[in-house]
Amino acid sequence: MPTGSVKLQSIKKLGQENHSYDFSDEEPAGSNNRATSAKGDGKNKGDADQPAIRVGFFQLFRFATCKDVLMMAVGSVCAVLHGSAQPLMLLVFGLLTDTFIEYDIELNELRDDRKECANNTIQWKRNYTDWSLMHNSTWEMFTPLKARACGILDIEHEMTNFAFYYVGIAAAVFLLGYFQISLWVTAAAKQIQLIRKMYFSRVMRMEIGWFDCNSVGELNTRMSDDINKINDAIADQVSIFLQRFTTFVCGFCIGFVKGWKLTLVIVAASPLIGLAAGLMAMFVAKLTGFELQAYAKAGAIADEVLSSIRTVAAFGGEKKEVQRYDKNLISAQRVGIRKGLIMGFFTGYMWLVIFLCYALGFWYGSGLVVDSEEYTAGTLLQVFFGVLIAAMNLGQASPCLEAFASGRGAATIIFETIEREPEIDCLSEAGYKLDRVKGDIEFHNVTFHYPSRPEVKILDQLSVPVKSGETTAFVGPSGAGKSTAIQLLQRFYDPKEGMVTLDGHDIRGLNIQWLRSLIGIVEQEPVLFATTIAENIRYGQAGVSTDDIIAATKQANAYNFIMDLPQKFETLVGEGGGQMSGGQKQRIAIARALVRNPRILLLDMATSALDNESEAIVQEALDKVGAGRTTISIAHRLSTIRNADVIVGFEHGRAVEWGKHSELLERKGVYFTLVTLQSQGDEALNEKAPQTADNEEEPARLNLSRAGSYRASLRASLRQRSRSQMSNLIPESSVPMVGELGPRAYSVSQADKFTNAVPEDEEEVVEPAPVTRILKYNWPEWPYMFCGSIGAAINGGVNPVYALLFSQILATFSITDPVVQRKEIDSICLFFVMVGVVSFFTQMMQAYAFSKSGELLTRRLRRLGFQAMLGQEIGWFDDHRNSAGALTTRLATDASQVQGATGSQIGMIVNSLTNIGVAVLMSFFFSWKLTLLILCFLPFIALSGGFQAKMLTGFAKQDKQAMEAAGQISGEALNNIRTIAGLGKERMFVDTYEAQLEAPYQAALKKAKVYGACYGFAQCVVFLTNSASYRFGGYLVKEEGLHFSLVFRVISAIVTSGSALGRASSYTPEYAKAKISAARFFQLLDRVPLISVYSDKGDKWENFQGNIEFIDCKFTYPTRPDMQVLKGLNISVKPGQTLAFVGSSGCGKSTSVQLLERFYDPDQGRVLIDGHDSTGVNVPFLRSKIGIVSQEPILFDCSIEENIKYGDNSREIGMNEVISAAKKAQLHDFVMALPEKYNTNVGAQGSQLSRGQKQRIAIARAIIRDPKILLLDEATSALDTESEKTVQGALDKAREGRTCIVIAHRLSTIQNSDIIAVMSSGFVIEKGTHDQLMARNGAYYKLVTSGAPIS
Repeated sequence: MPTGSVKLQSIKKLGQENHSYDFSDEEPAGSNNRATSAKGDGKNKGDADQPAIRVGFFQLFRFATCKDVLMMAVGSVCAVLHGSAQPLMLLVFGLLTDTFIEYDIELNELRDDRKECANNTIQWKRNYTDWSLMHNSTWEMFTPLKARACGILDIEHEMTNFAFYYVGIAAAVFLLGYFQISLWVTAAAKQIQLIRKMYFSRVMRMEIGWFDCNSVGELNTRMSDDINKINDAIADQVSIFLQRFTTFVCGFCIGFVKGWKLTLVIVAASPLIGLAAGLMAMFVAKLTGFELQAYAKAGAIADEVLSSIRTVAAFGGEKKEVQRYDKNLISAQRVGIRKGLIMGFFTGYMWLVIFLCYALGFWYGSGLVVDSEEYTAGTLLQVFFGVLIAAMNLGQASPCLEAFASGRGAATIIFETIEREPEIDCLSEAGYKLDRVKGDIEFHNVTFHYPSRPEVKILDQLSVPVKSGETTAFVGPSGAGKSTAIQLLQRFYDPKEGMVTLDGHDIRGLNIQWLRSLIGIVEQEPVLFATTIAENIRYGQAGVSTDDIIAATKQANAYNFIMDLPQKFETLVGEGGGQMSGGQKQRIAIARALVRNPRILLLDMATSALDNESEAIVQEALDKVGAGRTTISIAHRLSTIRNADVIVGFEHGRAVEWGKHSELLERKGVYFTLVTLQSQGDEALNEKAPQTADNEEEPARLNLSRAGSYRASLRASLRQRSRSQMSNLIPESSVPMVGELGPRAYSVSQADKFTNAVPEDEEEVVEPAPVTRILKYNWPEWPYMFCGSIGAAINGGVNPVYALLFSQILATFSITDPVVQRKEIDSICLFFVMVGVVSFFTQMMQAYAFSKSGELLTRRLRRLGFQAMLGQEIGWFDDHRNSAGALTTRLATDASQVQGATGSQIGMIVNSLTNIGVAVLMSFFFSWKLTLLILCFLPFIALSGGFQAKMLTGFAKQDKQAMEAAGQISGEALNNIRTIAGLGKERMFVDTYEAQLEAPYQAALKKAKVYGACYGFAQCVVFLTNSASYRFGGYLVKEEGLHFSLVFRVISAIVTSGSALGRASSYTPEYAKAKISAARFFQLLDRVPLISVYSDKGDKWENFQGNIEFIDCKFTYPTRPDMQVLKGLNISVKPGQTLAFVGSSGCGKSTSVQLLERFYDPDQGRVLIDGHDSTGVNVPFLRSKIGIVSQEPILFDCSIEENIKYGDNSREIGMNEVISAAKKAQLHDFVMALPEKYNTNVGAQGSQLSRGQKQRIAIARAIIRDPKILLLDEATSALDTESEKTVQGALDKAREGRTCIVIAHRLSTIQNSDIIAVMSSGFVIEKGTHDQLMARNGAYYKLVTSGAPIS
């Protein structure tokens, strides 16, 4: 029986008590839910996540030692014995029932005052004469009586014996349960520790190319989650499976041995249950699939909108998008409700079948007992419950199979990694070590592409000699292959063709650790480890003396600042060096490189992240240490490499020119372009620096405190430096990484310095939301919730009613009159059928009502959440925690999890409360003394029920915490794998990691014992309860004349409801999750955006002119607080004028446009529009006056017509307007040539169209707004010449009579602008018309004459 189906739960405990079949509301543990949730995840992540299972079950134990095998074997034996305990108890239970019935029949016989007990048999009284009554009854006395013993049966004594049996079984169960669990868990802990060690040490040996193809995040999850899955598959689950399977086998054996007829009758009915369970699982899986598909559409809309949020904001489409999203939620809501209804139907159907089974079994069985006397009443119970227990345990064994399957799936990847041989094994001993190293390096025709991007050639036949003892500088645009060449030299990768030689030896033949020990490297973003300064320097060379460290820091100009720190060399640098400023980190890294006394020094943009002052210091340090070593320096700041011995210019993976500074300037090639632009920027900077230095201090200090976390995230992005937009020409050349202005933030006082360790990627901790607030959102559905609660209450009463009917059946067996007996039995069986029918309807009612209210709540929350997201300012979306993917997931999962706190949870609570309430009241009514005794045990029974439910959900949480420390080490190691490889410190990290595993391992061993004891206790508590209550029951029957059926009634009622209480408590994880999800949601709903889209506040005015003025604007992106983009921008545009911005990438051109759109507000300074300060203007009003066409226009996945209409979302737009706008944009003819004309779908993000076509749709979209201000952000840069002409024509038309700001890279497009402003590093260095600027002979003149592209 698939699990979530019915768990004849109670019988777990089997005593007589539970004879209930209980529908398990344990579903979280049960399979259906698991199956669905697994499917759910699968759909979201795509099927890629489900690895093919290539590991057999027994292969999971391949790392077990003999001792482990022995422990597992003993554990298995215990599990098998434990499994046979429940069926064994049935035998005892049958005898006990017979004893009670026999005793009761004796009492009934002796109530007849014509009978007496003589010589231990019941006889007619000899001298009984009452002639007045002389009629049939007296004639009866002449028929001899059936021989019935009497007076022998001492019920109290018998019950004492049974109590001892029970206690004996309980003790055995406790011990067996303890050993079966603790032995298996201990053995698993040992194996898992070994797997973790092997996996981590193997991963640390992999070549760098392998890390490029496997994300660090994924490796970290594999180390925690996947290995935990293997743990689940080889630990306690195995023994629980064996135990349940044994119970299944023994239960059926008892059934067939004791009474095969009844067994066959019950078995015949069981396919109905199996069928229902199977159908339910199938339907639920199918409907969950449908639900995901239905939501997928809405999710796709959310994803599309959130990922193009700037376009949505620019065109004021927020409200329109919320409606579009809401429309698509309806189908998901319908499917969800249907799923609830179907689950309710099957649940109800199962209860119905179960009660019909009871009716049939008792009706047929009582016939065998009463009519043909084949069975005693005890046998009837043994057979009936034997079969039930067997079925139930089979059902409970199936979740274990699932754990096994997921463990095997997880093991597939992990074991494959453990077996994989690295292509470049950094820990291997092989390879030569040269006796003398001179330091001549040469690249011979090297061709290379990264394994993660095989289609992009990074190096193309690169040949460069580097002479020993000289400083060679590599310059060139990003993505030209400079850093790659250095990585090949370190043997992070091997070239595809050609070779790299050191002193004439191919480096592939040299020992890797030895080769890397010759090389010192200082990177652009040096990685420091979270330890002290001294330790960080020691990473350079193991076992260096303190004197060496001091000498190295002196050479690196770091000694003085280290001695100024309070703890000197013992200062902790923070995670990733976050406590240090850029210049300090850089100098520590240089010291670390120097302490190795390397033959070869590699400087990869070692000073680019510094301000001028630090740069001068660090540069001086580098010049000092470069002497006499082979040095390769990569730099973008040309000042740093002027005096290099050889300068090599790189372009497109080849070395295109080399020579000295002066020679290269004469060649007017790559190097010349770089120098011209840069020196221009520098002069402007120097003029400006004096004014800014004074007022720079303050903001800088504030900025720095936020810098820590950014730096950490920057590191990650640095490796993908060759981003498209940068690879134009000299990208970061004039982009000061941290602003090169004078004495910048590093004068921050030490005290401030230590406040800025901002841990990156912290999930904000949220307080769970109060349920009242969640219910408030669900309030409109109160009628549904009310009906659902009524259904739940009736369902809760089913267990106690069951106990009532069951004990009533037993009572009938002691009735001596056959006719009355038959009538009683039939009426009780009818009652069973009625209860089944009622619960069928109430289950459906409960499920439907709660799924309806839950789905409506989910939809409402999704809509509100989406609306709140679209209302946030753009800066909020820059935070990587709010990426489109993360937000879409949040809408999908958080909203649906909130249901867990309202509907089903209320149902569960009402159900449990009525269950317990009815049971306790009923029990008190029938026998208050016995009830009080059992209530003492109730907390323990509830605990054991809860514990078992918890067991199914697993103890993985505690394991996770124990693994934190080890996880930190593995995380740090994997994130910084290049630095570690460069320093040759892999072995050290592996050792540290293994040492950290000791604590979780010891904890696991301790846990095994605790867990075993808890399990044993949970299993035996029911036996103990029975032992006490039957003993006391026997006493009450004898001394107080309590009817024996009441003993059974009270015990069943309370024990079954006790386990229900335990199950209800197990629902808490769902509930807690719901509260946290809700809290995250409310956090979003309560957040007040800095720039509000939905508010009506702010200025609006009639005759909008389009007069724009930027006054001394300074601006820093919130996610990159240590990089000021605009540093005092001053420029103004009169209405109707065209302003053109030119300058290299990253100088703040696009940023100024975003300030005008109010995507951001300036940190200092003002943007004036018609004399109004932009921060005081109403946002929707301002944006409605601006039309924007950007470099990569974003179109939505709908028709061309709808895309054009998107330009104005404030009104309905007629087709004629669309066509006239299309004509102005020179788009109309092309559209009419398409088969579906304006109804052609453009595909996701406009993928069905060419760039020129997309660009023209975007222009039409901007025109239809009839904006006063037109912003063109590199609108033609992505086009070929022909499309460019067309689009340019369209743009010139669109500009007529509007204020226009153009950002362009091609000079031809801006020559006729009214004002041309040349920007560099966040301010304007010169402005004027084309002719004025040409006359000035300044930066613009050089750009035009040298013909170099601007960016």
